[in-house]
Amino acid sequence: MLIRVLPDVLISQIAAGEVVERPAAALKEILENSLDAGATDIQVDLEQGGIKRIRVADNGSGIARDELALALTRHATSKIASLADLEQVASLGFRGEALASIAAIARVQLASRGANADHPGAEHAWAVQVEGGRLGEPAPAARATGTTIDIQDLFFNTPARRKFLKTEATEYAHCAETVRRLALANPQVAFTLSHNGRVQLRLNVGSAAARVRQVMGEAFERNTIAVDAAAGALRVSGWVIRPGAATASRDSQHVFVNGRYVRDKLIVHALKEAYRDVLHHQLNPAYCLFISLPPDAVDVNVHPAKTEIRFRDSRGVHQFLFHAVERLLSAPVTGSAAPEAPGTPAAPGFRPGFVAQQQGSMPLQVNEAMAFYAPLQWAGLRGQDSGEEGAPAAQPLPDGIDAPPLGYALGQLHGVYVLAQNAQGLVLVDMHAAHERVVYEKLKTALDARAVPAQTLLIPVALTVDARDAAEISPHLASLREIGFELSVTSPTSVAVRSVPWLLKNADPVELTRAVLREVAEFGVARLLAERRNELLATLACHGAVRANRHLTLPEMNALLREMEATERGGQCNHGRPTWFQVSLRELDAMFMRGR
Repeated sequence: MLIRVLPDVLISQIAAGEVVERPAAALKEILENSLDAGATDIQVDLEQGGIKRIRVADNGSGIARDELALALTRHATSKIASLADLEQVASLGFRGEALASIAAIARVQLASRGANADHPGAEHAWAVQVEGGRLGEPAPAARATGTTIDIQDLFFNTPARRKFLKTEATEYAHCAETVRRLALANPQVAFTLSHNGRVQLRLNVGSAAARVRQVMGEAFERNTIAVDAAAGALRVSGWVIRPGAATASRDSQHVFVNGRYVRDKLIVHALKEAYRDVLHHQLNPAYCLFISLPPDAVDVNVHPAKTEIRFRDSRGVHQFLFHAVERLLSAPVTGSAAPEAPGTPAAPGFRPGFVAQQQGSMPLQVNEAMAFYAPLQWAGLRGQDSGEEGAPAAQPLPDGIDAPPLGYALGQLHGVYVLAQNAQGLVLVDMHAAHERVVYEKLKTALDARAVPAQTLLIPVALTVDARDAAEISPHLASLREIGFELSVTSPTSVAVRSVPWLLKNADPVELTRAVLREVAEFGVARLLAERRNELLATLACHGAVRANRHLTLPEMNALLREMEATERGGQCNHGRPTWFQVSLRELDAMFMRGR
């Protein structure tokens, strides 16, 4: 077999297979060059989804006449000059492959005028033509300082590659997404995107928050929580969606590392884990996060497309992101902000799903009817300390008494919802979902402290089980006892339940035990108590939570409200559904057309 050196044009065409997968990939490389050149205004014109034409004009520092040919040469770059530079890349582009690869598979015109007036030829712009890798001579051109690159007929000389492109609409969608991503990371730059002669997107210079609103929409902004955390030189800022507003789509997941858009499995996993306790398994969180760290702490030279990276301390980054977002989703905050009904605007600074610690209110002793809660002192109003039938209904909030965030109970609706009055208006609570979260968090806390109290049954309950289930749990009875279950195998196909976790003492012990056995049969006791511990506790909490159609007295309802205020992640149940909504007086007035 004859070994030969490949011609430069063929080498560039091969490289194009890695760098220029589709029009959007070519557009990304050009836009990154514009940003690296310090552009503050970038105009993008596309035809036929970028397949027919991609034209990008910027007002960056430009390219001198003598360097136009170099800009289109493989591995020619102004970004790095040594290995030391490569180990701490601060620019978006640096490989010196993109323009040469694009020029090898398209008809390209590069026109530029350098910002340095003293440089030879800077009195006007210069342009150079390239077709299929064949470079022409520079010629005078007219334009202000900056660069214009015009790419036409992508893949015209590699028809096999062109066949893999999708429809015009699909390719345009990828190009538009590329512009939006880079626009999110660069709010100090104005972007204009046109397609087939019509302006599709116009983004003016503004704040990061304004750019997020422009690109991701007001619904995203309305339902997000601001993130800002740091650990040494590592910092994350941006926005994450509140759990109740999550959807099944992954389209609104944007992460930037040192200004570079990346798709990193480690980051995605950390954020997914942060949402695990507050998000339904079929939903995905939306976020727009900006991570910054020293350039030498991340390797961006992993793939020619530069969307894959490698952290030097991957575990440290994972834990930092996980804890930063997880704490934000779980920690109560001071104030009376509350989730509003779907479709209502949020107040500035609003942090949905979180409730404040209770403030100045009057004590109330919980009676025996509250046995399904841990005994605590609760806040309430005078006249609400009786759980007996015929107790007086809740009165309007008296002057001088600060209502807690979720207010005080007014009554129960259809045995499912608790209605409460707070300073903002009406609060609606799903009592089962809310109590499920309360019980779940209490079980986690007790298990973490290795102190899960058990409630011994007066009469052990026997149930028939599958022989495999009985055999599976036999060696692990001591481990089950640690989470409050005392079981004994009385025969190859029967089990006796002697105690259950105290927090679940009002649950049906047979159904509760069968739920545990189903989990054991699927995952085994050891795995269940280790990596799937929270899933098990969520199952138990669901069985232990107060059921629909259970009549609650006003003290019981108020006790539930106070529990929710003191519970982490109290705004969502274990499946990610909201536990309560706020309906403001303004909305109620609008419903009844008051003030019109």
